[in-house]
Amino acid sequence: MATHEILLKDIEETLKNSYNDVVSWRRFMHQNPELSFKEVKTAEFIREKLLSFGLEVKTNIGGHGLIGILEGDHVGKTIALRADFDALPIQDEKEVSYKSQNPGVMHACGHDGHTAALLGTAKALSQFRQQLKGKVIFIFQPSEETPPGGAKFMIEDGVLDGVDYVFGAHLDSKTPLGKLSVGEGYKMAAVDKFAIHIQGKGGHGARPQDAVDSIVIGSEIVSSIQKIVSRGVSPLQSAVVTIGVFQSGSAFNIIADKAILEGTVRTFDRTIRKQIEKQIYGIVEGITSAFGATYTIDYLNGYPALYNHPEETEIIRTLLMEQFSEESIFELEPTMGAEDFSYFLLEKPGTYFKVGSRNDDEATHYPHHHPKFDFDERALLNLEEAFVKIATHFVF
Repeated sequence: MATHEILLKDIEETLKNSYNDVVSWRRFMHQNPELSFKEVKTAEFIREKLLSFGLEVKTNIGGHGLIGILEGDHVGKTIALRADFDALPIQDEKEVSYKSQNPGVMHACGHDGHTAALLGTAKALSQFRQQLKGKVIFIFQPSEETPPGGAKFMIEDGVLDGVDYVFGAHLDSKTPLGKLSVGEGYKMAAVDKFAIHIQGKGGHGARPQDAVDSIVIGSEIVSSIQKIVSRGVSPLQSAVVTIGVFQSGSAFNIIADKAILEGTVRTFDRTIRKQIEKQIYGIVEGITSAFGATYTIDYLNGYPALYNHPEETEIIRTLLMEQFSEESIFELEPTMGAEDFSYFLLEKPGTYFKVGSRNDDEATHYPHHHPKFDFDERALLNLEEAFVKIATHFVF
């Protein structure tokens, strides 16, 4: 057996010996979740663990973000591995021993698992520092769930300075345990948010001629916006425009003077992203003007589309096939969901993949962001092994 293969086997054995610790870390974070931009105690928990592994630690990066730095005795590449650690404003409805103790807050997307697995990876790799040829940066990112997100601010604070490659992963409740998904190109959409405020003129329901009906105007806007994709975007492109909020009116016989519409736009192509934004402004301007109303629009450009770099993605596909078997690796399908790891991939080459986390138990079948979301914790070891395989390829 080659020296490199022996090293990998030794690290894998270390991971297995630490599995119970990783599970306990995950459960502790699950019991003590914190919302985006408020992850003070979680960041401190991560810091203490990284210091106990003997790593150099830097904190308060782009907010509550922090990194652990593992530098070897030999010169080489620098890779970054990233995990997120914020929770969601959801009441945990699971009946398990590690149920959230923070009312209305829950790790319903697996970020506690991502963080526990990256901590386990850091602990294992730190025990093989002498063989390291380069540097590993363990990025622990806050606030992935809430735009503008934590990745952007960490990058602005220089977290990727000197990094050659960056990699991230997500547990996936749609994929069976032992399966992983990899794919190049655009895999997650850019996400934008808008709020349209319509100012009409209120009046009595019996005298519409004296009023400017904001509900009628809002309805026209909703109908027209829904035609942007079907009539303004090529059928060969992907885009979604959704209105999720329509608030107006106070009584059955009063014509409302105000209406608020809120929605989201999801795209892959940058040109189409800008085109849809322009069309929304144009539709609102035209309809409100025609009815004699006024408007304001708050339009937030959120996370960019996530683009997996082809060369690095192919390397990771090969590595994961070696680690888990060719039959275990599936194609990562595009989704109109969003992920601010996209900011990292705008700056450095790398890829983002998914790790299956469901088993035959229906408790692991709930979708992400569901109040009963949970996963098979053996997926943590698979995520760790994937990260270790990547690290040993690039810097060992």
